[in-house]
Amino acid sequence: MSAADLDVRHYAREDLPRIRQTVIDVHAEARGGDPDDEVTRKFPWFVDHWGGHPDYSCVIAYDGDEAVGFAYGAPSTPRREWWRDCLDRAPVKSRTYSYSELAVSTKWRKKGVAELLTHALLDGRDEDLAVLLVDVGHPRVRALYESWGFRRIGERRPFRDSPLYAVMLAELPLG
Repeated sequence: MSAADLDVRHYAREDLPRIRQTVIDVHAEARGGDPDDEVTRKFPWFVDHWGGHPDYSCVIAYDGDEAVGFAYGAPSTPRREWWRDCLDRAPVKSRTYSYSELAVSTKWRKKGVAELLTHALLDGRDEDLAVLLVDVGHPRVRALYESWGFRRIGERRPFRDSPLYAVMLAELPLG
């Protein structure tokens, strides 16, 4: 089966109570299934944080009844686009979608699922730009985003205990 055979479903903030555990479970499996992994332990807070945004959106890919990957995010607060500090000259366009999370089940990797989810989440958005963070220790992940039209514009450590991230920006729609 290929990514093209998956059923991609769209969800909004009001759907979070119904999909929350699915998103958490897919994320945990994608990280190796270790419940003591620090990122896995902290992840439910991020799901609730992002899911609390009024315009939160999420896509989940299913193989039958099995969720195999997801992507989610929300529009940035107008005139508070933090990524602009990374550029000497920021783009004139400002409406930004913050692409927060992407996870794909280990058995579905390298089959186009990540790209399918990314396009399902971002295609048709009203925003001009999309921004995301990628751990600088994962150059292959950064290269994947670059292949979809994102470009590295700087680095950021959003929390005191977080890794250093590459800040990546793309014009919408993606190429």
